[in-house]
Amino acid sequence: MVSVAEITPVDHSAPGRTARVVAFVRRHRVFAAAFAIGAVLRLITMLGYGPAMWFNDSYEYVSVALHPRPHPIRPDGYGFWLLVLKPFHSFTLVTFSQHLMGLATGVLVYTLLRRKFGLPKWGATLAAAPVLFDAYQIQLEQLIMSDALFTLLVVGVITLVLWHRRMSWKLGVVVGLLLALTALTRSIGLPILVLVVAYLLVKRTGWRPIVAVIAACAVPVMGYMAWFSTNFGKFAMTNSDGLILYMRTAIFADCDKMHIDKYRELQMLLLCINDPVSQRKDYAQWYLWGQGGAGQGTGEVLHRWGTGKKFTDITNQAASAFATRAITSQPGDYLKVVARDFFRAFNWGRPTFPDEKTYNMYRFIPFHELDTSGNPKRLPQWPSYQGRTDTDAYAYEQGPPETKIVAPFAQIMSSYQQVFYLPGIVLGGVMLVGLYGTVIRWRRIGGPVILPWLGAFGLLLAPAATAEFDYRYVLPAVPLACVAAAITLRRGVTWPWARTRPRSESASEPTTVPA
Repeated sequence: MVSVAEITPVDHSAPGRTARVVAFVRRHRVFAAAFAIGAVLRLITMLGYGPAMWFNDSYEYVSVALHPRPHPIRPDGYGFWLLVLKPFHSFTLVTFSQHLMGLATGVLVYTLLRRKFGLPKWGATLAAAPVLFDAYQIQLEQLIMSDALFTLLVVGVITLVLWHRRMSWKLGVVVGLLLALTALTRSIGLPILVLVVAYLLVKRTGWRPIVAVIAACAVPVMGYMAWFSTNFGKFAMTNSDGLILYMRTAIFADCDKMHIDKYRELQMLLLCINDPVSQRKDYAQWYLWGQGGAGQGTGEVLHRWGTGKKFTDITNQAASAFATRAITSQPGDYLKVVARDFFRAFNWGRPTFPDEKTYNMYRFIPFHELDTSGNPKRLPQWPSYQGRTDTDAYAYEQGPPETKIVAPFAQIMSSYQQVFYLPGIVLGGVMLVGLYGTVIRWRRIGGPVILPWLGAFGLLLAPAATAEFDYRYVLPAVPLACVAAAITLRRGVTWPWARTRPRSESASEPTTVPA
């Protein structure tokens, strides 16, 4: 007997596709509304602050896109993305792509929690809300910076790993390549590889997918390191890790406590800070990027070594040795500054830090920052690889690259930013919920909660331990923290005050539900 379905033709027409899209949106109307609002906010941002907003690091990324080369301070992943988009000569296109990345991150969070872990639609939407609505997230996407790309890659990796309880070697290759892109976008991506591999080992995924993950990640990363060695004579990704760690320790390093031999350790002695510890700056970046002269506690490596360049292999190794000695000689002081910076992420408000100039770069520029002619401030004229920062930006854009502040869109986003953002103390509460979710699953070593929670924790801790707290370093951790908290709170978790037991042990395991 022939069924009706077998004789009914499949509707491939445009109206049929439209009907299916409409039906899909109706099924997910709560998230669709949130997604639409997030998209509108991003459109307003692009209209109010086009073609892009600028940060100090932005100009080096543009320089790499214009003159491809391994950069001594940071990996080139984001510079390569700018290189891919270079033929269009449009920073508007760059920021548009980054806003799409932000929206895509929200879609991944929602899809993972809804389809794999069975959260109600409103709950999965709530977990995606920070990345969709946070004004500082939207502003970061409007900057010529790597963070939107990095966040999407990290969330993509976590989504793939959690989605598949049984991972094939082919999927392992995909995860490994994404991890490689993550590491080449920001160096903190390599520790995420360690976290993913450890998670797969605990879950007894099998050796083939684990080997595939490691190999697929290693090939691009080692290829980049080989390219780096042809320019700097060192098989590495940067020449900055030691100098940045030196920056971290400079605010507490006491050479008297470090027991430096002034006859045998001259290099170490040259890196000592002249200022007493009690009189040093409260923010570490001053001791690497400060522009003062020698004896003022600024630019110590550059001024005392007299080479004219900070980021060389010699200075990096010497700075690394100094920082290591400071940490081992003063572990209590080191842990104190790390803990202080780590907990800065959980303030209720957003105190000005590390300095007012950097803090203001994360704000939507208000109208009073226009010059007297009504034009935006010019880009800085710093020396670059083969020119100046402002001329590099002009060459990429093939036109004026300065941020144009346009009413009323700029006023809308500037006002919006005063209210709509995730307070640090709320992020702290979200992290505590995720931590609880790992603790109650201790017999299964945290279950699926532990991967996103440790990812979020690591992204918050790493800057505090190796560099310094910065508000933009907090945002990539937010979607992972929300995923961990949402998995903890989903139906099937037994709380200490609950009287009923869960229906089965499998209730706290991943569950695929219909769309």
